[in-house]
Amino acid sequence: MKQKKTELIVIGSGPAGLAAGIKAKESGVNDVVIIERAERIGGLLHQCIHNGFGLHYFGKDLTGPEFIHYFIKKASDLKLEMNLNTMVTSLSHENEMQRVIAQNSQEGVIEFISKAIILSMGCRERTRGAIHIPGTRPAGIFTAGTAQRFINVEGFIVGKEILILGSGDIGMIMARRMTLEGAQVKAVVEILPYCGGLVRNEIQCLRDFGIPLLLNHTVVEIHGRNRIEGVTIAKVDKDFQPIPGTFQQIKCDTLLLSVGLIPENELSRMAGIELDPISGGPVVDESMQTNIDGIFACGNVVHVHDLVDNVCLESEIAGISAAKYVLEREKRIEIPSIKLIAGDNVRYVVPQKITKQKEVTLYLRVKKPDKNVILRVGDDVYEKKLFYVRPSEMIAVNFRLEHFMKLKNGTKELKVNVKNFTS
Repeated sequence: MKQKKTELIVIGSGPAGLAAGIKAKESGVNDVVIIERAERIGGLLHQCIHNGFGLHYFGKDLTGPEFIHYFIKKASDLKLEMNLNTMVTSLSHENEMQRVIAQNSQEGVIEFISKAIILSMGCRERTRGAIHIPGTRPAGIFTAGTAQRFINVEGFIVGKEILILGSGDIGMIMARRMTLEGAQVKAVVEILPYCGGLVRNEIQCLRDFGIPLLLNHTVVEIHGRNRIEGVTIAKVDKDFQPIPGTFQQIKCDTLLLSVGLIPENELSRMAGIELDPISGGPVVDESMQTNIDGIFACGNVVHVHDLVDNVCLESEIAGISAAKYVLEREKRIEIPSIKLIAGDNVRYVVPQKITKQKEVTLYLRVKKPDKNVILRVGDDVYEKKLFYVRPSEMIAVNFRLEHFMKLKNGTKELKVNVKNFTS
């Protein structure tokens, strides 16, 4: 088995991995190795040909390929080592070093030894099997991301009469894309009582194209033998159970699924990294370090973002922190941390642990939509009024030094609440 020693390994070359690797190299780490299982770097942004990227990071409205081109060029200029078509099969922490086993068709099995690792494996789409839709198993059922690749990269139309289950951002974007390609999108069906994606996508992709959004509905059966011929949908009650008498059959030749994303953390589990049961990603501190010394995580592998701009900003923190760890390993000291707890109408908070050493941006999602709310961290540490909150739109809290000054000595945990102040 071939062995390679390096200072820092980045697993995944999407926007998170590239942003982290670039920042680590710029921060003084000379030997940065990026491992990517696909045939090209850049993640999925190559297939996201719609605009809406870069508004926060660049101050420009860019397409996905335009956005990722900046990071690919920067990584090339910095001469980051890329290992493409290389699959990581094992990750472990031994004797204060990180050990990665990977393999590819050119070199066979390779053992990488490094001082630090950044996990940036992204996330994957939830499939039909995960949501247990009854019926036959015909052709014509795709996740929205798979259909996006077929159309935007491979150049194949996946169907002519489309039904979309789930109102996630990819689903709504594909509703527009399919319409522009001449297909008929019958409806977007959403089991929740509210849209699951960004407001701008609901308006620009559905309302502007006259595509119906059926809330509190779901697919209860799939029809067809060789190719899907139609589906039965039904309205659901508050427990998400189909309501008798509301069943209706819709003819279609394609069903697209946009029913959520799952952080890709099989390697994290293998390494013994603590995972947050709500976000699905590693528990991290303000430097994006996991519970294992020297292993950092960033991007959608930590929690699913709605904007790639935030992915890159968060990943740059991981890159800078990993570089500091590599370059100053002997100087590190343990600092007591403060645990952040999700309170009223808060689903999760990232990072889950902070210290008083530096300013930090907290990212959180609410459990349900609400209006006229107060976001409060602790009793009187941080407070902000928000006109409207919804689960699909992440909230960012800039926790500054002035807020740390309000913390009492010995504070071990802070609760984050989002409460309605009109009731």
